[in-house]
Amino acid sequence: MVPSDTSTHASPTRNVGIFIFPIVEILDFAGPYEVFTTASRMALREAPDRAPPFNVFTIAATTAPVHARAEFAALPKYDFTDHPPIDVLIVPGGVVDAEVGNPDVIAWIKRIASHAQLVASVCTGAFMLAEAGLLSGCSATTHWEDAEDLARRYPEVNVINERRWVDQGSVVTSGGISAGIDMSLHLVERLSGRALALRTAKQMMFDWGHA
Repeated sequence: MVPSDTSTHASPTRNVGIFIFPIVEILDFAGPYEVFTTASRMALREAPDRAPPFNVFTIAATTAPVHARAEFAALPKYDFTDHPPIDVLIVPGGVVDAEVGNPDVIAWIKRIASHAQLVASVCTGAFMLAEAGLLSGCSATTHWEDAEDLARRYPEVNVINERRWVDQGSVVTSGGISAGIDMSLHLVERLSGRALALRTAKQMMFDWGHA
């Protein structure tokens, strides 16, 4: 399990890696991508001489185009072998059965979690975190439609339904689809302060609610 202390970091810019895979839910990865890139843009408006708070990129098993839901094609920037160090790993959901059953994917998530500052999931991405053992003994959430299945398959996880996000320190999970935006704004607040999170939500014209 990654350390829960996220108050300090050696670099002024945190690397946010977003995992994408076949039949990933589009907003699950695009929502967090928009939040963290908008946060950096807003921060640079306020202090153009400082480093941006976030460097955001997508990762897949290979750099071949990934066909997300509804045949949306996404081009990952990195693969499992060549990506930069990851400070914040975002694992989105969608149709995740193949990923949960893929030992290479689960081993990669475990490896990243061993040194990342934060690991977060959106929607059914929680199943991958649970399979990697990152949710054992933790509270977590997922899409309301999948909460019962998550609890049945991983009884060591305290599944909380109908929550936008659940923060367990080094591991954060969110509900389905648009809830990943709420969770990502929460992570911006944790890592870079509430003022930047609120400015980011305003720029996105997003009504940022509670967990």
